[in-house]
Amino acid sequence: MTGKNDIQFSQLFLRVAIAVTMLSAVADRFGFWGEHSTWGNWENFEKYTQQLTFFLPASLGTVSAYAATFLEILFPLMLILGFKTRIAAYGAGFLLLIFAFSMTIALGVKAPLDYSVWVGSAAAFLLAAQEKYSFTIDNLTNKI
Repeated sequence: MTGKNDIQFSQLFLRVAIAVTMLSAVADRFGFWGEHSTWGNWENFEKYTQQLTFFLPASLGTVSAYAATFLEILFPLMLILGFKTRIAAYGAGFLLLIFAFSMTIALGVKAPLDYSVWVGSAAAFLLAAQEKYSFTIDNLTNKI
């Protein structure tokens, strides 16, 4: 039998894990991970985004890089703070789902599996499906 505290802390851990994972990807594209970076700089990230959005005009591929980065900062911050938690969780879930499909189409099935993008998306949707959120600004304002 699972106690209320177990669920509260598991939910908080899930929120933080999704948020930190997404923020780590943003940090990577700005070179914050140094020699351990996947992209290492914005230009490489834009090239990668162009590869994933090959079906779009080049200008939309560039816009996609900026939009993805903005959303990959916004949703995690909302999750960490617990502000509009359900909206943030759905947003993260759909954003990661779009990444997963784009990676699968552009790079093959292995890439999104290696980076656990499907798992991240599923985790965000599981979080969005929660009835109530613990340790959130939402609780202080009585809004979810």
